Amino acid sequence: MDTKHISRFAERAWDSDILPVLREYIRIPNKSPAFEPDWESLPHMRDAAQLLDRWIAGCGVRGLSHRIVTLPGRTPVVYAEVAASGGEVAASGGEVAASGGEVASGPSKRTALLYGHYDKQPEFDGWADGLGPWSPVMRDGKLYGRGGADDGYALFASLTAIAALQAQGLPHPRCVLLIEGCEESGSFDLPHYMDALAQDIGEPHLVVCLDAECGNYDQLWLTTSLRGAVGGTLTVQVLTEGVHSGAAGGIVPSSFRILRALIERIENAETGALAQPLNVAIPDDVRRDAAAVATTLGELETSRFPWAGRTNAGNRDGTELVLANTWRPSLAVVGLGGAPPVAEAGNTLRPATAAKLVFRLPPTLDADDAARAVKRILEASPPHDAEVTFDIEHPMGGWHSPPRAPWLTAALDKASRAHFGAPMMTMGTGGTIPFMKMLGERFHDVQFAVTGVLGPKSNAHGPNEFLHVATAKRVTACVAHLLAAVP
Repeated sequence: MDTKHISRFAERAWDSDILPVLREYIRIPNKSPAFEPDWESLPHMRDAAQLLDRWIAGCGVRGLSHRIVTLPGRTPVVYAEVAASGGEVAASGGEVAASGGEVASGPSKRTALLYGHYDKQPEFDGWADGLGPWSPVMRDGKLYGRGGADDGYALFASLTAIAALQAQGLPHPRCVLLIEGCEESGSFDLPHYMDALAQDIGEPHLVVCLDAECGNYDQLWLTTSLRGAVGGTLTVQVLTEGVHSGAAGGIVPSSFRILRALIERIENAETGALAQPLNVAIPDDVRRDAAAVATTLGELETSRFPWAGRTNAGNRDGTELVLANTWRPSLAVVGLGGAPPVAEAGNTLRPATAAKLVFRLPPTLDADDAARAVKRILEASPPHDAEVTFDIEHPMGGWHSPPRAPWLTAALDKASRAHFGAPMMTMGTGGTIPFMKMLGERFHDVQFAVTGVLGPKSNAHGPNEFLHVATAKRVTACVAHLLAAVP
């Protein structure tokens, strides 16, 4: 393999073919179904899927077939399949030496499944001047806009990696691309597509997912675990309508005070520690990896976030912070209901308060069990016999990578050294990708290569999300190395 050829191919493809289309993609407000209930009657999801499908048709990959698959009431899936190629081997009937001194072998008879998603998070507020969720802007090598890094780039990078191998006459395995439209909502549509496409997909030997984080932009980062998640809305109702706060204060309990007390049952307000049913024992090898990540990242571990004032992460050491983000549970209150904006608030004791809660769970904790435990704790014996409900939304299981095959570790590390100039690093991440657990349960012998471009300050889900373009190019080249190494 000529690594310089792979790098140049990825560079040219990104500059001339990918970035213009990725800008078009960012302009489409195809919010995930959880954030756009009317998505079926709107054109955005369909427009995004068709944009990707049109690009596939002109990408120049040989042996390619593709289509948009739509099940009734489900977000479309973009499906593509590339036949295994022997490259120069198939043409000559025997092994030939590739430039760079390596010997090319025949195509693997295995299948590589490359995964991504094209649905997006909602707009959020706080975008910097000149930036916006649906307005692609290139600044300092970063493409700003919603969905470029999470996860619109994945399809482009995957097919470009295959094209780079074909351009150099190198073999690659059969490749299946599955790009879903429901990941940001918990992938509840995906199991239906996995069943419908089971015969087409076959039995993958390798899964490549480009929807993950990277600790820095200096090397390839392999994700070894993902946390699960339980989301739900906690509602406390004390009245049928609002009343004068002076007339009722001291007699009618505050719905917000009760909500605070209920959350305190499950989260320590001072430390953020969650109740025992949401914790697991952390394996020793995970602790060792966390220590290595903390050493590699140093201050970047905390400085990558846009802190306000003197806010800080507390006095825990770096290893403990990594574990808190990847193997311990956490709670975020991501939305509040029942209260008017501050500027419009009157002296009224409100009848109800609601909070959208998102619990991140340890990778090995059963998400359904966790959801039931949370609901039981929050709804049991409410103060003042208030009406309390916790409505759960799609529990999502976490994932812990199975042991890596030696060939996979070697290929990824070699790719990282070739295209980043630094060794590969492994780490757990705090987010959730439901597809990984789903695949692990369906295919017990599959190997996983979960990586991505969501590095420091890239801010997926928030304002000023950006794609670090140089990293995207290098990750594309690394995927080419990986596919070429599939045994």
